[in-house]
Amino acid sequence: MIRIISVLTLFTVLFIATGAAAKTVEGVNLPDQFDVEGTSLMLNGAGVRSKFFMDLYVGALYLVTSSTDGDAVTAADEPMNIRLAIISSLITSEKMVEATNEGFENSTGGNTGPIKPHIDAFMNVFKEEIKEGDLFDISYKSGTIRIAKNGDEKAAIDGGLAFKKAVFGIWLSENPAQESLKEEMLGD
Repeated sequence: MIRIISVLTLFTVLFIATGAAAKTVEGVNLPDQFDVEGTSLMLNGAGVRSKFFMDLYVGALYLVTSSTDGDAVTAADEPMNIRLAIISSLITSEKMVEATNEGFENSTGGNTGPIKPHIDAFMNVFKEEIKEGDLFDISYKSGTIRIAKNGDEKAAIDGGLAFKKAVFGIWLSENPAQESLKEEMLGD
């Protein structure tokens, strides 16, 4: 009888321990849920952003309900989060600013003028030193994009849905930062 209880206890401990992370990508443990201001989101998908055969960061998408449609996710006016986990010392703040500016150009079809002040506020977060192991969460809820670095909120930008579409479009638009990362974040 004691042996059965011990086995059941072991299975319970293993079940709880494995439930803590839904997915591990390039050594980054991603929780299966993420909270945005009281709204629980589920991990939709995750992958690696690479350039010239170098892995740079892990990108993960958290949604209220799962989706494989990048356009629908980008257009949705509902809570969501993109997590970026820096896995390379090659990413500097200068390179991140440059790549993100390019992402805004691509996601807006070059029409960044109407949201330029919001883009500038967003980019200020990446001007701080970035190092391997840093974790960025880019959350959206009720017209506001919030950016946290290593759990500390760095900016809250009230740019409405238009700005949210541009931000999430960096990774999920027709011209994303990397097509394979988009597909992995969308669970394709």
